[in-house]
Amino acid sequence: MASDIFERPLTKVVGDRTAKVLASQLDLKTLGDLLRHYPRRYVVRGELTDIESLTEGEEATILAEIEKVSVRRIPGRKGGILEVIVTDGRAKLSLTFFNQAWREKDLKVGAQGLFAGKLGAYKGKRQLTHPDYVMIPDGGDVDSAIGDFAGKYLPIYPATSKLPSWKISQCIRVALDALDDVPDHIPEKILTSFNFPSLKDALHHVHQPPSLESAELARTRLTFDEALLLQLVLVMRRAELRALFATSRKPRVGGLLEAFDKRLPFTLTQGQRDVSAQIESDLAQPHPMYRLLQGEVGSGKTIIALRAALAVIDAGGQAALLAPTEVLAQQHFRSFTSLLGDLGNAGELGSSESATGIALLTGSQSTAQRNENLTRIKNGSAGIVIGTHALLSEGVEFHDLGLIVVDEQHRFGVEQRDALRTKAKNPPHILVMTATPIPRTVAMTVFGDLDVSTLRELPSGRSPITTHVINALEKPAFLERAWARIVEEVQRFSSVCCCAANFGERTI
Repeated sequence: MASDIFERPLTKVVGDRTAKVLASQLDLKTLGDLLRHYPRRYVVRGELTDIESLTEGEEATILAEIEKVSVRRIPGRKGGILEVIVTDGRAKLSLTFFNQAWREKDLKVGAQGLFAGKLGAYKGKRQLTHPDYVMIPDGGDVDSAIGDFAGKYLPIYPATSKLPSWKISQCIRVALDALDDVPDHIPEKILTSFNFPSLKDALHHVHQPPSLESAELARTRLTFDEALLLQLVLVMRRAELRALFATSRKPRVGGLLEAFDKRLPFTLTQGQRDVSAQIESDLAQPHPMYRLLQGEVGSGKTIIALRAALAVIDAGGQAALLAPTEVLAQQHFRSFTSLLGDLGNAGELGSSESATGIALLTGSQSTAQRNENLTRIKNGSAGIVIGTHALLSEGVEFHDLGLIVVDEQHRFGVEQRDALRTKAKNPPHILVMTATPIPRTVAMTVFGDLDVSTLRELPSGRSPITTHVINALEKPAFLERAWARIVEEVQRFSSVCCCAANFGERTI
């Protein structure tokens, strides 16, 4: 819907006053905005029903004559309540319209009309509130009017108290009438292959469907448009990223990564080796890596991130790991320090010649600690920098930031990730990690500009991940069992901590 017609201001379609309400209540400002405000469901006008047989809560359509019209004013408030009493000759029914006294000119005593809506009750009196209706002119064809009115599908829109669904429907009818030739951005060949309607027909059928089947097909077509547009945007974004220049970070033979691999006390799983190979290939490219790494807790994402960091350090760069909390940042710092051993103690006695330094930067550090780490980060002696949002603050300068690892990506905004990117001389390589399983459809949309790698196996010796399903429909039992599971896990965790404490260890 990129045509200029859809950018037409609503003031030129529905008038200044109505356009102002649409903008303030639903943020609808253009013709395209209004036409993309799709119905959330449809109500079918039923066959004609006599008033006596109506049941509260059902949708009904009646043929009746207006017997009485009155407007009741509300003290201290603008407008009033228009009440219309109608009869089919056997029973009576009240029609109620709030702040619509102007309808008196349509609803005249003695006039006959068709009225449709959901039957409600107020103070024991049955009524239709804001019903749809069509008046039958004197001498008009009643059968024709019934055929045109009954059996129609009424759209129900997301609405507000100040902008009800029926009012939105009126505005959309005006908007549809304003559509002339609508250029279609989908080629005819694709429309034919999917049996899709044209864009103009799709808009008409989603708002004024001749049948539920046509409404569903129109919705499918318009959903396809949105998905296609999103994918095109992501493809363009990928192309823009590929056009950026990044420093190639090829692993060095005989370097830190090779020394680290020789010391590993365990064997990497096939999945870890495959993902590491993908990342190393990405790092060697002259454009930035943008890769999402997902896997269960304990699947080995940390070791992959560390190996990527070491590959970048071998190529003369630095790696930064951004964690959402201090607890996670400290956990990564201890894990990296433990895994690297003397390979992570550059500048200290007994450290390896190929060693690098590891710096931790958090908001709770003392000024002296912070200043020392800032100096190491700036002069490059800290090849690996681990921190929280403190990494994003002013005053944090890197010697040559080549890789950014973001742990639990969903906990950070795009602006925060970009704030760290600006601290690099050239666009850095980016690896984002999450333990939250991401469905394929979400990965294709929210993370569509990233290549996706998934770890599906756990290293040997790891306890398998277990999932407990609790029936949420049984609310008391659900809450009781949920709390019981939490207590079980806390008790188990506490016993592990106590055992570790007895051996002089700290378990976090």
